[in-house]
Amino acid sequence: MRVNPNPYPDLIAETAQTKQQIATDEQQIASGSSVNVPSDNPGAAAVLIQDAGRTAQDDQFQRSIGSVQGEIQSADSNLNSVITALQQAISLGVEGANGTLNAADRATILTQVQGIQSQLVSLANLSYQGNYVFAGTSTQTTPYVLDPSSPSGVVYQGNTGTNSVTLGNHFSLQTNVPGSQLFSASGNDVFQSIQDLINGLETGNTASIGTAVTEIGTASTYINTQAEFYGNALNQLTAQQTYLGSDTTQLAEQQSIVGQADLPAVISNLTTAQTSLQATLEAIAQTESTNLFQYLK
Repeated sequence: MRVNPNPYPDLIAETAQTKQQIATDEQQIASGSSVNVPSDNPGAAAVLIQDAGRTAQDDQFQRSIGSVQGEIQSADSNLNSVITALQQAISLGVEGANGTLNAADRATILTQVQGIQSQLVSLANLSYQGNYVFAGTSTQTTPYVLDPSSPSGVVYQGNTGTNSVTLGNHFSLQTNVPGSQLFSASGNDVFQSIQDLINGLETGNTASIGTAVTEIGTASTYINTQAEFYGNALNQLTAQQTYLGSDTTQLAEQQSIVGQADLPAVISNLTTAQTSLQATLEAIAQTESTNLFQYLK
């Protein structure tokens, strides 16, 4: 059996290693995590970093959904107001088509319809967080302006593009319908039908007024159909919110499983390490005494 004549360096190295183990155990007990630095468990650290990245991404998608929801809800509510305004125009048109009305009464109705026309322009120019919702992709351009020289009484200044946003991996959503499709579609032109009613009221032609009322009814039905886009979009956003919430919960559970410290085992290891350190320090003290005695001899 070979005896190490100078165990002192080995004892010093063992002391340093045991102190490091004690420090690691104490940190795990304090944090409750088994991975406080990557070197604690490289494999687990990689999983935790990946999960943290996905969680941050999910949180960002959730914030984006909140913003998009606000815009789509505003658009949906706005179109309901458009339909209400068109229904008012229909009622006024039916009243105006009454052949027994005198010129003054018809002029009063005309003024009310012109007010509805201005209201519709304002609704079509809905702005959300500084962007025009119904201008296509030209969100900084006012979509509609009144123009008496135009057959429909207005001019559309937006474009026919649509906007979309990414709200998850492999999930993107169209967020708008351009005004050219909503309000100015051929055969369903909201502003043309209103202008036709105005023209009929101005001339007192009851047949023209009746035709315009029918046009407005068709346009109102069309707007109601187009509004389904926003209802469907809201449903998709709700579903995506649910998915992201579930994914975040699963990631948190995985992080807990991978990174949570086994406190009873860590405490046991700490006790063992502290006992080992005490024994090593005593061995070092004995070694130093022996070396000193030999030196004195």
